Amino acid sequence: MTSLLVKSVETPLPIDLSSLIDLSQMSDVQFYEFCLTNPDLRIERNANGEIVVMPPAFADTGNRNGRIFGQLFVWAEADGTGEVFDSSSGFTLPNGAMRSPDAAWILSERWNALPPEQQASFSPISPDFVVELRSSSDTLTSLQDKMAEYVANGVRLGLLIDRKSRQVHIYRPEQAPIILDESESIDCGPELPQFKLKMAKVW
Repeated sequence: MTSLLVKSVETPLPIDLSSLIDLSQMSDVQFYEFCLTNPDLRIERNANGEIVVMPPAFADTGNRNGRIFGQLFVWAEADGTGEVFDSSSGFTLPNGAMRSPDAAWILSERWNALPPEQQASFSPISPDFVVELRSSSDTLTSLQDKMAEYVANGVRLGLLIDRKSRQVHIYRPEQAPIILDESESIDCGPELPQFKLKMAKVW
C-alpha cells in the first residue's frame, strides 16, 4: 500500500493529486506524472512504496548544495570518466526506492549503457557516488538510514555532511561509517581519483 508522507515545514505546501487515479495503487507512470505535476516539490519514494514530499531547500542549504555540485562538476569535467547529476535528479535503486541525492556521479560506461528512455526517466541505476547535505528539516537518523540504503544498493562512496555538528560521515559498502570532525577537505579517492571536496566552501 502506498502512503503519502509530508515532512513538516513552517508554511503549508500545496500538493496537486489530480494526476493520480488511486494513491494506494500508484504505478511507476503515475508516480512520474505526480512528480511532473508538482515540480516545486522534492519528491522521493522509499522501498515500501511510501511517497515522501520534502520542502524546497532553504536558501543557505541551496547555496551549499551549489558549492558541492560545482566542485564535483569541475573535477568530473577534468577527469572525463563520469557524469554528474544535481539534486533534481531521481534514481530508481534496485530495492525499488526512488532517491534524489544532493549530488551524484556515475561512471560514463554505466550511464551510457542505459537506453535513452531510461536516461530520460527516474533512471534504474545506483550512482557510484552520492552526497547528502543535512538541512534544518532533516533528522540525522533518517539520513543515516538513507546512506545505508545507498551503499546496500550499489553506491560505492557516499558522503553525509552535517553542517550543524561540522561532521562528515563517509560510507562505503561492507564498512562501518567513518566520521570526520571539522575537516578542511574530504579525499574521495580511490572511487573518484584526485577529487577532494573542500569543506571551507560548505561549512
